[in-house]
Amino acid sequence: MAENTSPIKDEEMYEALRDEGNSKQKSARIANAAARDSRSEVGERGGESGSYEDWTVQQLTQRAREIGLTGYSELKKGELIKALRNS
Repeated sequence: MAENTSPIKDEEMYEALRDEGNSKQKSARIANAAARDSRSEVGERGGESGSYEDWTVQQLTQRAREIGLTGYSELKKGELIKALRNS
């Protein structure tokens, strides 16, 4: 039987978070914290982040720069949001 080598500890939560539009990194961080502690504890200490749709293009490009994305300067706002969420 093959051993699970996925770094994601709670795949169900990870997929639900991705479906909501969260980035891969954020989804993995939340899912792994939930698996380590408990879903209710993670929910209690977690905050609410604004939606990328509420950000300006300047804020989005700054975030892309911070996380090391490339090729973002020519993207439209919707494309930039998608790139950030898929990073």
